[in-house]
Amino acid sequence: MTKKNLILLGFIVLKFLLQFVLISSDYDLHRDEFLHLDQARHLAWGYMSVPPFTSWISFLISMLGNSIFWIRFFPALFGALTIVVVWKAVEELKGNLFALILSATGVLFSVLLYINTFYQPNSFDILSWTMLYFAVLKFLKTENRKWLYIAALVFSIGFLNKYNIIFLVIGLLPALLLTRHRRVFAKKDLYLAVVLALLLISPNLLWQYQHDFPVFHHLRELTDSQLVNVERAAFLKTQILFFFGSLLVIISAFYALLFYKPFEKLKPFFWAFIFTLLIFLYFRAKSYYAMGLYPIYIALGSVFLADILKKSWGKYVKPVLILLPVLFFMLIVNFIFPNKSPEYVVNNAEKYQKSGMLRWEDGKDHSLPQDFADMLGWKELAQMVDSICVELPNLENTFILCDNYGQAGAINYYTKNKNVIANSYNADYINWIRLDKPIKNVILVKQPVYDDDKGRKKEAPFFETVYLASQRINQYAREDTISIYVLKNANVDVNQIINDDLAQKRK
Repeated sequence: MTKKNLILLGFIVLKFLLQFVLISSDYDLHRDEFLHLDQARHLAWGYMSVPPFTSWISFLISMLGNSIFWIRFFPALFGALTIVVVWKAVEELKGNLFALILSATGVLFSVLLYINTFYQPNSFDILSWTMLYFAVLKFLKTENRKWLYIAALVFSIGFLNKYNIIFLVIGLLPALLLTRHRRVFAKKDLYLAVVLALLLISPNLLWQYQHDFPVFHHLRELTDSQLVNVERAAFLKTQILFFFGSLLVIISAFYALLFYKPFEKLKPFFWAFIFTLLIFLYFRAKSYYAMGLYPIYIALGSVFLADILKKSWGKYVKPVLILLPVLFFMLIVNFIFPNKSPEYVVNNAEKYQKSGMLRWEDGKDHSLPQDFADMLGWKELAQMVDSICVELPNLENTFILCDNYGQAGAINYYTKNKNVIANSYNADYINWIRLDKPIKNVILVKQPVYDDDKGRKKEAPFFETVYLASQRINQYAREDTISIYVLKNANVDVNQIINDDLAQKRK
């Protein structure tokens, strides 16, 4: 094994180690992770919230035992592969060992450590952006048509993971038109590559069509409830922080794309960054949507800096450039990652607030970062539901109905009772409910803050016994109080009632 490969392997090993130690055992899985894991039970070409790729990984995780280790492994793997692609981009640009180490350090000690903590589509999305930019880089340098087809393949996989990659293409097209590479639009291979991409993503497009394009409904909800709270100035500020330790490297990439002769063929990358960022700003996108932009620019900047630092004085600057991402990581490691207890976070709220970590999607500050609060109380909820199920007769005829996907997914993941599946009228669960047995008992999992019928007056006439069985209270959780009701021994056709509810909810 060569020296370069040994160093790359070292970065990969360090990446995995950090991902497994940067999260405290005080926290459960994140509410979104439960939904993605439950998709393994319901494989399809699409879902209301995400395309199908995540469900394929979830199915693989379930085959491997569904353990926390494997749930953490795959986002760490996608982060490690992002480092590998950036490394290969530097090699393609004839970067030396310093450029390789600088780029790998910049990608490793960045916001990706945080993103790769969670089993969500974001980790593979960033990898997809980086791979697609790498394919574009290869085409711009060689004009070999095979890279158009590779780009189409990468785009298709990225699209089937998260629709966000469309913004990369939208930003790239005008960038090509502004440069001499506009002649690519006269090549039939470009259009054949587009056809290939459309064929590969067509099963998901067909699924969207058959289900009345739920992606647009999801986007409208997202815009009304979350994106409306996004401030464009805050979006730009956050972009600087994502790869703050490599900020000089990224800025150097922009300069090099305009004035560095070896990068003359790569000028579309300068305009692609501008156009893509403007599109995100126009749509008030969440700041993390743009994370996939940066790894390739770290590669470009690293190669340029390595070249201009070949002079004697460069030996004093090189260690500083490599240390900057590490030092920045050391400054933020104790408050950006879920590696401190909720009590510690609350008692040291000032530094979390200054960094904006306490600002939630509703635009308000809370006692914990939103992601941290979304990782609390789930295991306890599942244990409570399990203990209630044990006391019920006709357990096989018991239906668990939750307020939201976080509750349903958490119960399904942590439960010891695999005979009863938690359901919800929320998110993808509304399409997964199966009523193949007559329902005699119902367990309702409710958030009191959104519950206007705490006495269960609506359901009481349909059951012999209705009572509040338990409450899961956790002051630090996003859902600080969750009530668990038991509706026992139905005297009506509950299946029909649920079917009617489903029909209404699906409209």
